[in-house]
Amino acid sequence: MPTLAPLDEVNELMKGIWESGIMTHNGPLVQRFEKEVCDFLKVPQMVSCCNGTLALQMAIKALGKTGEIITTPFTFIATISSIMWEQCTPVFVDIDPETLDIDASKIEERITRHTIAIMPVHVFGNNCDFEAIGALAKAYNLPVIYDACHSVGSMYKGESVFRQGDISVTSFHATKMLNTAEGGGIFTLDKEIDERLRRIRFFGFENHADIVEDGFNGKMTEVHAAVGIANLRYLELALADRKEKYSRYKEILGQNSEIKFQKITTGCNYSYFPAIFKDEETVLKVMAALNAENIFPRRYFYPSVNTFTKLVPYVSMPNSEDIASRILCLPLHMGMNMGDIEETAEIILAKL
Repeated sequence: MPTLAPLDEVNELMKGIWESGIMTHNGPLVQRFEKEVCDFLKVPQMVSCCNGTLALQMAIKALGKTGEIITTPFTFIATISSIMWEQCTPVFVDIDPETLDIDASKIEERITRHTIAIMPVHVFGNNCDFEAIGALAKAYNLPVIYDACHSVGSMYKGESVFRQGDISVTSFHATKMLNTAEGGGIFTLDKEIDERLRRIRFFGFENHADIVEDGFNGKMTEVHAAVGIANLRYLELALADRKEKYSRYKEILGQNSEIKFQKITTGCNYSYFPAIFKDEETVLKVMAALNAENIFPRRYFYPSVNTFTKLVPYVSMPNSEDIASRILCLPLHMGMNMGDIEETAEIILAKL
């Protein structure tokens, strides 16, 4: 379920849209949303756009190169499709089965003369190994695009994770900690990249006068920005709520040693609660028991994307494939109370 501001707060912003007649084209609410997000996260700039997938495409396009991009097989398909839509080739590196993030120690062996970037994913808002990845990127002169679509509110050394890498991309989809219904954001500390992203977002125009980039229409609308502005007021509350409920799930489910949990690195926003069971049979049994009580967990991420052979040649990724078969993300949102958390956890324990 999405975290939503009271409807009257959204409607108040909508009235201004109707009065001005400005619906899109980098309107005042889009600019306000970008500024308020930057102020909240203490980052210098953000380029908003219409969704997180397109945000990833824009980030790749801003590099101005085609070739191989190293990434993880344990992610949503959008990570891979964004690479392929930009005429690049995804190259998979298996995950650390504890953190569920890309195994930084295995990246170097996949770097070739065709590699143009590294695109790690902060899985479920759990930070990747910034130091190891940063050292590799520097040694091989490779840009890093972090797929941080789960990571609004995640921190590293007291700062937003969006300050890491050359570019960080997030999603404002309805399921994310901060949502605009659909939307995305691209963060970079590099002013030139920021300016290029803004041109790409608007067909490649330079000051609405001349086309200087191979761009497209990636604009966020005023309507979506209004939803985001209203929801941003409740982000701090939502982050605290997530962490509290995450802790309660883990407290109860931790009573059974057969259930494993993602190893949290640093600064996670606790936006998801993944539980890892002993085998796929147990996952299916738990899902059936929960569904019978109108509780609907999700198999994030199943199957491992390296197995989508209609899109990519199969390469064995044993850790990712194993975890994908055994993982279940449990319901976790503002609309749940502690009783809901406890009921869900007890149903699971009763089936093991």
